[in-house]
Amino acid sequence: AEMTHLQAGLSPETIEKARLELNENPDILHQDIQQVRDMIITRPDIGFLRTDDAFILRFLRARKFHQTEAFRLLAQYFQYRQLNLDMFKNFKADDPGIKRALTDGFPGVLENRDHCGRKILLLFAANWDQSRNSFIDILRAILLSLEVLIEDQELQINGFILIIDWSNFSFKQASKLTPSILRLAIEGLQDSFPARFGGVHFVNQPWYIHALYTLIKPFLKDKTRKRIFLHGNNLNSLHQLIHPECLPSEFGGTLPPYDMGTWARTLLGPDYSDENEYTHTSYNAMHVKHASSNLEREASPKPMKRSQSVVEAGTLKHEDQGESENTQPLLALD
Repeated sequence: AEMTHLQAGLSPETIEKARLELNENPDILHQDIQQVRDMIITRPDIGFLRTDDAFILRFLRARKFHQTEAFRLLAQYFQYRQLNLDMFKNFKADDPGIKRALTDGFPGVLENRDHCGRKILLLFAANWDQSRNSFIDILRAILLSLEVLIEDQELQINGFILIIDWSNFSFKQASKLTPSILRLAIEGLQDSFPARFGGVHFVNQPWYIHALYTLIKPFLKDKTRKRIFLHGNNLNSLHQLIHPECLPSEFGGTLPPYDMGTWARTLLGPDYSDENEYTHTSYNAMHVKHASSNLEREASPKPMKRSQSVVEAGTLKHEDQGESENTQPLLALD
């Protein structure tokens, strides 16, 4: 067919999978794409910066060739970028904030795919050093990583798995996860990105992450909710969904422990090592140094931020709404 160049490089199995699971039909691919493109004039408020066939095809695949849904996702994709301009200003791996997040392993990306051909992304929450990485930069690094990965047509069809390990993630770290920034993440990933997420797996989550999850549930689509699995410390339930052969040892898998620099090296290439202040070897030294200077800071009397006392008192008041979104205490959703 004159059309097959759009499926170039796909294995016959994947083409068949796309037909069965996504209603992808090579003979009418062009018409499908054109019908989505024809809807663009209905949204003059949005700048559609890319409208080529290959790009629109991602959105059709992400919504099982339901044209209206695919168009809605395409519109959301550009609208999210329009509404959050600062997030996408310097949207490149060598942007200092993104680069730092990648270097610190946000996100981790395993080389091998799972048994369904899905790419596995890892987040080790406890490694989030809040003096180094803003949540926004971590979100930007994740979105940029997905942007790079989604170029691969096999992944457009097979999709992704996200595993979040909450071991040793402190209440203090969690208190920075305000409902507004979590919502920004959900909008960016669930509502505005052309990827299929086969599952989001929480491992070793403490009670306060469970509480946070309950708070954000209203922003999740039913389809997303069904794909979020809270395993606690039960790795067997994780292994029933993702085979141990596909997982590093942190998740009871047979692969070696994940090396945090893996994905950063892939994305940054030769640029990777030039961040001398924080290469992988000095990671612990850095952390020890941080820890001691933190203790000195903690020891010197300082006026406690009001929001902190609100969190510690465990009340659910919105005392700080005027200041900045970040100071809003955890669990402050009415």
